[in-house]
Formats: sequence, structure tokens, C-alpha cells
Amino acid sequence: MEAAEYFSKDFEWEELRAEVENDPSLRCHLLPFESSNPSSIKAADEDSAAWKRFHVRHSSGKFFKERRYLLKEFPELVSCGEHYKVLEVGCGNGSTALPILRGNEHIIVYACDCSTETLERAEEIIAAANVASVRHRFHTFCCDFSTTGFPEWLGCHTCQEIFLQKQQICLSDVKENNRNDAYSLKERHCCIGGVDFVTLVFTLSAVPFQRMPTSIKECFSVLKPGGILLFRDYGLYDMTMLRFKSDQRVGFREYMRSDGTRSYFFCLDTVRHLFLGAGFIELELEYCCVKSVNRRNGNSMLRVWVHGKFQRPM
Repeated sequence: MEAAEYFSKDFEWEELRAEVENDPSLRCHLLPFESSNPSSIKAADEDSAAWKRFHVRHSSGKFFKERRYLLKEFPELVSCGEHYKVLEVGCGNGSTALPILRGNEHIIVYACDCSTETLERAEEIIAAANVASVRHRFHTFCCDFSTTGFPEWLGCHTCQEIFLQKQQICLSDVKENNRNDAYSLKERHCCIGGVDFVTLVFTLSAVPFQRMPTSIKECFSVLKPGGILLFRDYGLYDMTMLRFKSDQRVGFREYMRSDGTRSYFFCLDTVRHLFLGAGFIELELEYCCVKSVNRRNGNSMLRVWVHGKFQRPM
């Protein structure tokens, strides 16, 4: 399969910012917003239900395309060795998991979503893709990490402490020996010993802003020390943000579609504050600005995404 190209700097974000903030017709997107607290159990259930309905409507898989560009954006997923484990959060129909499995025949992917129907569809799509030894490398489980957190079997506190103790005893061997030791924790203890990578790809923006700090801390908790979180999501002033109407605002830079699903649009400072507040170290953080052309009508579309890499300290 032909590799996807990766573009990120078709235009300067600051130029787009000036254009948007000086356009009177877009003023509604800049105004402060005092939102009610959506963190109740009822609100959380409604959010999950909206995404479940969304995935049922798009169960054919045609709505999502395989995100092959991710291997260019996050080459660590290809270059890592055997027994490395990835947690794909909010996997949908597998559009992120599939290119990872294709690109690295040794990597193991654990994928979660709040919809069991979606997970079944992801399993079907990936099984049909004829990827090497996929049955032993792709594992799904139902979970809404923003409300219930991740299950203990991903990485319990006891096993994390054992892993930290091993690092302190033998720092010179931490890179390989400790990874293999952590891999065998499933047999020797009660969990898989944490994961090496967490991918948050167009997932965090679907979580109500008030629940984002807790959600990111959950991701931190299941990463091995030295593990990396790979982030890609909607950026401030992306074309889709500017298409929302004023009555669709449910928070500052936060919107709700007619089907009840949410979308938040990130600036770099917000992302930095959220991840550093959860204990991460910033490795990379930037806007990806891509100009594409609609083939049907010839209109230009200015897309803005945020790219980030954050590490759990050793």
C-alpha cells in the first residue's frame, strides 16, 4: 500500500488568526462563554449515548479513512522494537489502529471505545485487512475513559511501583531489560504492566472540557515511565469550528452538533496547560496547518490541527 504524505505548514496559523479575529461575521466564536457544569452522571451518559448513535449511523466504515499519515507524523510507532504496546483511546472503527498494525508487525494495540458495536465493527475491518498475526496483536475493550477511567489490568499501581524500583536498581539496562520485564508482568502479577504509547487522535475534543484534566491523568496512569502520549486533534480556527452557528456553542471554543456529539478546538497554550498539569513533559507541540481544495466546487479549505508528543517522566 502506498505511503501517505504528511503536510503541516501550508500556511501560517498567526495569519489565519488575524484574519478570523478581524472578521465581524466570526465574532461569535471569540466571545466569552459561561457554561453550566456538564459533569453530572446524566450528562456523561448523554455524551456517550450521542457517540454510540453516531457510530451506529456510520457503521459501514466509509465515514472514516485509514489514517496512514500517522506513521509519518509519529515514526516512533514504526521504529520501536518487539513487545511494545499501544493504547488507542477512542478507536472508533479502527482508522488509527489499522495503519499502526500495518506499519509495525511486532507492535501490540489495545483499543477502547465507549460503544461495543463500534468495537465489533473495528474488529471486522481489521480482520478483513489481512494484517500479519493481527489476532494476537489487536485487543479491544469497552471503556469511557472520561467517566470510569481505564481498567486496572492495563497498569495497576503495584506493578508500576515494581517497574520503578527496577529502573532505580539498574538504570543502565532500563531501555531493553525493563521493557521485557514489564511485558512479563501479566504472567507474574495482575496486569500487562502499562503501555509504551497512548494515542489520542481526535478523541479528547469529544470530551467535555471540564472532564479533560481527569481524562489526561488517566492516560498518564497507564503509561510506563518514559512512555509517550501521541496527540492530534482539532486546532483553534479550524474550518469546522468557523462553520458552527452561535447557538451551537456549549462552552468557550466548545460546540455541540445537532446529533449531540461535542467538539472542542484547542490552542497550544490550552494543550500545554492540560498535559503539563497531569505530570507530562512536553516533547513537541505545534499547529498543523493544511490547505486543501474541494474537488467538487474548487473551494479552499483551511484545516488546523494540533500535533503533540508528551512523555511520562522516568
